[in-house]
Amino acid sequence: MLRTIDLRGRTLSPAELLATVPRAVAAREEALATAARIVDDVAVRGETALREQAEKFDGATGHDIRVPAAHLDEALTALDPAVRAALEAAIARVRQASAAQVPAPTVTDLGPGARVTQRWQPVRRVGLYVPGGKAVYPSSVVMNVVPAQVAGVSEIALASPPQREFGGRVHPVILGAARLLGVTEVYAMGGAGAIGALAHGVASLGLEPVDVVTGPGNNFVAAAKRAVAGLVGTDSEAGATEILVVADDSADARLVAADLISQAEHDEQASAVLVTTSERLADDVRAAIAPRAAATRHAERVAAALAGPQSAIVLVDDLAAATRFSNAYAPEHLELHLADPRPEEFVHAGAVFVGPDSPVSLGDYLAGSNHVLPTGGQARYAAGLSAATFLRPQQVIEYDRDALAVVRDAIVTLAEAEALPAHGEAITARFQG
Repeated sequence: MLRTIDLRGRTLSPAELLATVPRAVAAREEALATAARIVDDVAVRGETALREQAEKFDGATGHDIRVPAAHLDEALTALDPAVRAALEAAIARVRQASAAQVPAPTVTDLGPGARVTQRWQPVRRVGLYVPGGKAVYPSSVVMNVVPAQVAGVSEIALASPPQREFGGRVHPVILGAARLLGVTEVYAMGGAGAIGALAHGVASLGLEPVDVVTGPGNNFVAAAKRAVAGLVGTDSEAGATEILVVADDSADARLVAADLISQAEHDEQASAVLVTTSERLADDVRAAIAPRAAATRHAERVAAALAGPQSAIVLVDDLAAATRFSNAYAPEHLELHLADPRPEEFVHAGAVFVGPDSPVSLGDYLAGSNHVLPTGGQARYAAGLSAATFLRPQQVIEYDRDALAVVRDAIVTLAEAEALPAHGEAITARFQG
């Protein structure tokens, strides 16, 4: 089911390493073109476009796009007590971890009367996307909403696809989770159209444009974020999920197999990659995957993901080679099943899970970390969702006359060097008369 790529005895550049396990590039390119058209359609035709998209993609017609308050209250009342308790536990853990992501203001005194304060201001309004196609993700409600609340965002709008089996309503567990968190502005709209609506606003629905759009989704959702970038802020493009497991002889093949399958069940385009120094482990993982993948609920989806070109078992000479491969690939999720894991050396990953008892599933729900993470190699330069996503660093400059006098001549000199004399004159004007 998983192909094997043998890199032993070869020294490859980062670009060559990355090329050995390609992402689903064609699917992403198609998604970019399609998502841009959908976003533009929503920008021009608003609610009409959203309703046509809901009928085409979700099989929903005549539904309330803006969710009535009564639907949210009903969903919370009907929420299974065990699910509610699990969500409350996740909320508490993510809230605690997110609070550590909010920097305290810092004051730098550069001299008497010369002060620069660095402070972090929350954006005013955000649009949070929660997927609802092949699975239901109340956990993504938690992962989006809690960091925004911790950051101090004052207005939160949440969007999730309408569900045909619920008469066009958002899935009730997602609604229940939103109500549990105090979110009252919810929209039944999905995919790229939802991202476009949040960014551009839809007057007929009372949906005002947001300042930042975040949330995971498929490749179309990720591509739609690119289409609206610049109009609004976005988090990283959290598209089809990825797991990279780096393992040696000490690893338990059953656990590695279970973790690869756990991410493959998300989507046929999910990437599941094992990098190992052990040919024996590779054989054992392959043997363990076959019966487990066949028996799981989403067996067809798992089989398609594992058989795709984006998934593989990669054999390398040593841990140094495995580390180079991982850092070149920059996975969304990285698991280290190693006798000596050295997580500090794995610098490019959305989140790093260290040891056999720290699986990705832990991070998906109750680790306290956030599961909205960069995919497609963006972990080389982008961060996962956090309170910082909703904060803007802002500098406050306070100089008195004496402090300005200390730097007056240097400012005038630099202004002249840049042929911007009025800049210098704005300084000298304060010392004339």
